[in-house]
Amino acid sequence: MPTSSLGEHVRGGLRKPFKTLSSMYFYDDEGSRLFQEIMALPEYYPTRTEFGLLTEHAAAICATLRPATGEPFYLLELGAGDGLKTKILLRHLLEQGAQFAYVPVDISTAALDGLSAALQAELPGLAVEPVVADYADALTLMASRPGRKAVLFLGSNIGNFLPTERQAFLRRLRQPLTADDRLLIGFDLQKDPRQIRAAYDDAQGVTAAFNLNLLRRLNRELQADFDLDHWQHYTDYDPISGAVRSFLVSTQAQSVHMAAISETVDFAAWEMIHTENSYKFTRPLIEGLATDAGFTMQEFFTDPQALFSDVILTPST
Repeated sequence: MPTSSLGEHVRGGLRKPFKTLSSMYFYDDEGSRLFQEIMALPEYYPTRTEFGLLTEHAAAICATLRPATGEPFYLLELGAGDGLKTKILLRHLLEQGAQFAYVPVDISTAALDGLSAALQAELPGLAVEPVVADYADALTLMASRPGRKAVLFLGSNIGNFLPTERQAFLRRLRQPLTADDRLLIGFDLQKDPRQIRAAYDDAQGVTAAFNLNLLRRLNRELQADFDLDHWQHYTDYDPISGAVRSFLVSTQAQSVHMAAISETVDFAAWEMIHTENSYKFTRPLIEGLATDAGFTMQEFFTDPQALFSDVILTPST
């Protein structure tokens, strides 16, 4: 991400009455490494739960995503990452002799190049057509091609959107889709609030290091002078709204200078920077979101403990 974009975001976010920074800037090299650690933590249930869910229901999910007629189709994935969970579906489709092309979509050319190379080595029979684009732009581009588009948005990424942003995002996804297309989205479900909170504030402190690493990135890329000894990670879960909110907390009154953008920011003792939202859902809430965005829920897959769900939506006519 260019320093100018990061600098503009930080300047705007830290000038707000309640300071904010976007979670999109968590993922420098160290942030990505720390998130891999988080996914392996005993408290962090979403990744392993969805992995098990896709493994258990791979046949039923793939049968719903692919055309019943056996015609060729496109399997588009928005934000594929390392493709670990997606490979479950890809392998099943290949074993079943499905005729399809896998279209991973990301704004990072490097990420797509790495994924494509890995897939070529692991699944040499797979047709891969990476698209470097914004999600909505990619769907609009693919809409001109014949055949079904089965769109994947795995993980709990939909939960990172604020409610109004979430609806706008789903409506943008709906616009280029036809009634024959399908959308598979992962939703983290509401559950024991203690279990949710622990997933975002683990006993080993890896999530805290992940959040604080954002300040290290600002020190490096914006020549800032955040003293991490005077900052803490804090997470709160509100069962009423279903929102997990993560913060960086200033433990004393302090001023931070960012030389690269000629900006100095004052922090009061115990003032917070809001860094992330992660919303949790119920089945009725998901059905309402789908209907409002122009979809019908076709399938609702979940694990035995009802921790997580993968939902297949059909565009309404």
